[in-house]
Amino acid sequence: MAACVVTPERGGNNSGSKPHQGGFESARRVSSARVLPPAIIRLPGLMPAVIAALSFSTTDILLKVAYASGMDVLTLASLRALLAAVFFWGWLRIVPPVRWHTARERAIALGIGALFALSVVGLLEAVSLLPVSIAILAYFIYPLATGIAAALTGVERLGARALLTATVAFLGLALMLGHGFGALSVLGLACAFGAALCRVASLLATRAFLATTDARVTTWYSMVPSAMLFLAASLTAGTWNVPQNSWGWAAFLGVTITSTLSTLLIYISTNTVGPFRTALALNLEPLVTLIASMALLEEVLDPVQMLGAGVMIAALCGFQFARGR
Repeated sequence: MAACVVTPERGGNNSGSKPHQGGFESARRVSSARVLPPAIIRLPGLMPAVIAALSFSTTDILLKVAYASGMDVLTLASLRALLAAVFFWGWLRIVPPVRWHTARERAIALGIGALFALSVVGLLEAVSLLPVSIAILAYFIYPLATGIAAALTGVERLGARALLTATVAFLGLALMLGHGFGALSVLGLACAFGAALCRVASLLATRAFLATTDARVTTWYSMVPSAMLFLAASLTAGTWNVPQNSWGWAAFLGVTITSTLSTLLIYISTNTVGPFRTALALNLEPLVTLIASMALLEEVLDPVQMLGAGVMIAALCGFQFARGR
């Protein structure tokens, strides 16, 4: 049976309409379902998203190595944002977009950049305070929260199956975190949940107001304020702690490369197989991170936490299937 996914409409010039007006109302129009042939959702089409998930998992593990070498969250976030901004600036100079953002779109993208900065620093702080597997699984409430928020704002519709699987996922998260909660950092969990909420807001704003713009330009504009905020915070705090050994520098460069690569691959996958299948493939990240953190970092989850993690990951996949129908 052919899959129905939501993809942004292109080529609106012939209609004479203004695609960026109307906010969430225009997002409803952009979110019209489009039927894709079965061949396009097979493994080759999903490979960009699968590689992005694996790349993000690599980032999660390398963060711990960078922190262990003496690097702190603000320094890592500042240098990473600066390098990423320079990369996108060079790319846009070499391959200019078809059109640049309007003044309104640029302002929205800059605001999204501030949300992105808060999301990044929250996630990085969570990874520094919690076991990697717990931090990433707590952060991964964002696909569920995005779907629910999109339904409440009218951007998408959620059926009973999607709501049921979302509930099961939250129960799995509660099972994983509730058992042995006293041993976990409350601040770390708050940072993970806060990062997830900022991610939800930025995703909804991007879809509602910037759905037909060049993703590279949006990324460039969002990187600039995040880099400035991180650098300002580092200077204000008076801390600048770079890695103290070669392994730490290698881990930092790996984080910069893998996180940037993942972002690009997500854009490619969304245009190829749509947001639903992309999100489904990205659910590999918490699973791979969980396995890798136990194998490489010697982190341990007890049986109850493993059960909760398994329930949550299975429900995340079920949520994306139900949401995409």
